[in-house]
Amino acid sequence: MSNTQKLPLRKDIPVELTWDLTTVYPTDDDWEAAYKDVQTLTTTVEKLSGTLAANARDLSTGLEQIFDLYRKLEKVYVYASLKTNQDNNDPTYQAMSQRAGALVAKVSAQTAFVEPEILAIPEDKLTSYIDENSNLQVYKHYLTQLTAARDHTLSTNEESLLAGASDVFDGSSQTFNVLNDVDLPFPTVKDAQGNDVQLSQGVYGTLIESTDQAVRQNAFKQLYKVYNQFRNTLASTLITNVKMHNFRAQAHHYPSARAAAMAGNHIPESVYTTLVDVVKKHLPLLHRYVALRKKTLKLKQVHMYDMYTPLTGEPTLTYTYKEAQQEVLKAVKVLGRDYTSVVEEAYEKRWIDVVENKGKTSGAYSSGMYDTNPYILLNWQNNLNSLYTLIHEMGHSVHSYYTHHNQPYVYGDYAIFVAEIASTTNENLLTDYLLKTQTDPKVRAYVLNYYLDGFKGTIFRQTQFAEFEQFIHTQDANGIALTAESMSDYYGKLNKAYYGPDTADDPEIALEWSRIPHFYLNYYVYQYATGFAAATTLADKIVNGKRPERDAYINYLKSGSSAYPIEIMQAAGVDMTKADYLEKAFTVFEERLTELEKLLAD
Repeated sequence: MSNTQKLPLRKDIPVELTWDLTTVYPTDDDWEAAYKDVQTLTTTVEKLSGTLAANARDLSTGLEQIFDLYRKLEKVYVYASLKTNQDNNDPTYQAMSQRAGALVAKVSAQTAFVEPEILAIPEDKLTSYIDENSNLQVYKHYLTQLTAARDHTLSTNEESLLAGASDVFDGSSQTFNVLNDVDLPFPTVKDAQGNDVQLSQGVYGTLIESTDQAVRQNAFKQLYKVYNQFRNTLASTLITNVKMHNFRAQAHHYPSARAAAMAGNHIPESVYTTLVDVVKKHLPLLHRYVALRKKTLKLKQVHMYDMYTPLTGEPTLTYTYKEAQQEVLKAVKVLGRDYTSVVEEAYEKRWIDVVENKGKTSGAYSSGMYDTNPYILLNWQNNLNSLYTLIHEMGHSVHSYYTHHNQPYVYGDYAIFVAEIASTTNENLLTDYLLKTQTDPKVRAYVLNYYLDGFKGTIFRQTQFAEFEQFIHTQDANGIALTAESMSDYYGKLNKAYYGPDTADDPEIALEWSRIPHFYLNYYVYQYATGFAAATTLADKIVNGKRPERDAYINYLKSGSSAYPIEIMQAAGVDMTKADYLEKAFTVFEERLTELEKLLAD
């Protein structure tokens, strides 16, 4: 009998494969001291209520104190979050995370007076304050952005009430995360070598790429068997979250949750609708790709568990983590020595938590804040997907690094809308590097296949998610009850429309909505698709352009939130208010699909 391969415990992971959080706080006691400091500062800042509008000096000193509080609070929250994510089973950090969340809610409530007070200042007086006080100059864009939301900001008492309930509003999302990452009882399944392996989110991602259809079919069915058992609970968490989005939009006098979500970054809703329209127009390209899968894999129908296995047989490109580190450096070399030096620092100073352990948050992300390293969470597997994940998250982290080193704290973050462009530009640079360096037809076909799968998963699939997200929010807003059955019915039909006539009607895929964490982030997913498309244009400019194009890209990474996202991207060379960048992406997709069709036909 073979031994079941179980995930290691956190304490058994080699230190060099973990992130170094001692640079945030040397010990948990230091975190406790910072937590108490934030509590004290909160009381001090609360006393500013009623003073901000008096004169330019009071507004300036008030904003300085308020942002100092936010800065220290953010650091407290990030540390607790990262510590929890490395092992969600650890009760010490579960409690720490809950306390941090409660502190965020408290600070939000006690600083809720800030925006209403500033908005109460007549526009001409606010302008004069900025002109007469040099210390206010740094806040000019912040104040412009804030006053643009004048019609959607409530009274101090109303904003305080809503802010104080933020941890309650986030309850359904937190419940989903604990259920999805800790409590779901995934079974053991067989891998391609016949070994028993404990199914998890990370392991599933590997098994679904297996060249053995029986392995990926079993993984698919066993995974969704678990989600099906909890479908009503998962429907409840998602529906509650949708109701929260709609409630908050209504409370702030927005016509819809989508309008509210996009208004925060001044993104026209037309960007969303144009994305959906252009992607649906190009669905025949996805159907053509599915048909290529059917032909190459010699299938009667393509099942959803057949969508991720390589079309070129056993994967010809595998990477250890160390090998992948070097490949990333080679791929981003085109961005210049300064960029690669930041990547090297990420490796050397342990910004990255590499391997999966029991209780660790699934997937991958880049996190951190202005005064910390931009940390990366991975669940490493020795495959091409993990290489792409590493360079993707590195794109986020270098973006954060450049922003933190070039902007004041008030602009030291950036909108999600531009965030995904930095990460997916890196992915495109990796694809270009691999296609230029790999001459073996089999390897080249594998890279093309991987690129097309990435395009499928990022532009087609995330737009499908965006359509579903709009559906559930609209249904609830119109008073139409949502259930596990109604969401599954819509999702199943939507999935069929996207993947076309050569796909089988696998009933399990109708439940895919139940396991997507990003549905809890309020109109987040469309930005993956817009970002990937914009990144295609930018990568082309970087690779085939000259220094001005590269400099424009680096300047975008340094911009943070110092301007509106649309303006930042226009300065970088992409106008995302038009459909051109989307059409360019589909041109590249078709060119690479055509090349792969020829290679597989030979």
